[in-house]
Amino acid sequence: MNREIIKINTNSWRIEDDGVRMFLLTGTEKALLIDTGMNIHDAKDIASTLTELPISLLNTHADIDHIGSNEQFDSFYMHPADEPLYRSLGKKGNIIHINDGDIIDLGERRLEIIHIPGHTAGSIAILDIDARVLISGDTLQEHGHIFMFGDHRNMVEYIRSLEKLETCKERFDEIWPSHGDIPISPDVIKKLHDGAQDILDGKLTGKRAERFGTTFIVYDLGFCLILFDR
Repeated sequence: MNREIIKINTNSWRIEDDGVRMFLLTGTEKALLIDTGMNIHDAKDIASTLTELPISLLNTHADIDHIGSNEQFDSFYMHPADEPLYRSLGKKGNIIHINDGDIIDLGERRLEIIHIPGHTAGSIAILDIDARVLISGDTLQEHGHIFMFGDHRNMVEYIRSLEKLETCKERFDEIWPSHGDIPISPDVIKKLHDGAQDILDGKLTGKRAERFGTTFIVYDLGFCLILFDR
């Protein structure tokens, strides 16, 4: 298992877990762990070595590689649209619903929730308002793989969410995604939007592949791969 803890700045860390990334953010009063990885089951313990503040959990979405240590928390934040996916994976715990526009205040550090469905119905981004950083989950990536195949993906909603992020990109200077390069530029939003639209319009040719027993098409956008049903 490859695990690495990297301090980003005085109040932010990223925890690398075999290709998926978690974040720990601290304010003056509280700490927030964003996602809990896939292969580890002690994400809270890891976070506790980095801060003495009380730690809450927020999931960007309910895919299996983001909820590996959720059982360490009695309750956690998640968008309600992803609760059915979470429960379908046999996961338990008290979900505190978080919605578009909600603010989590860690004490002199405000985080705004942005609902960006598509990758999953309840995918969210987290805007660190004063730091001008967007934590994007799986929706935005550079040199990564964006999964858009399966019953809980929706390419039309994904494109709409990219349009939504494009309208507010003047509010952040860099993006911290869950996979691939970090940090990445807000310019990636339009590139992903145009590529996804071209895929939907049949303007790009992909290569057939199979994973998890499912066949899909891999579309190479040059800077990122999108894996789609057709």
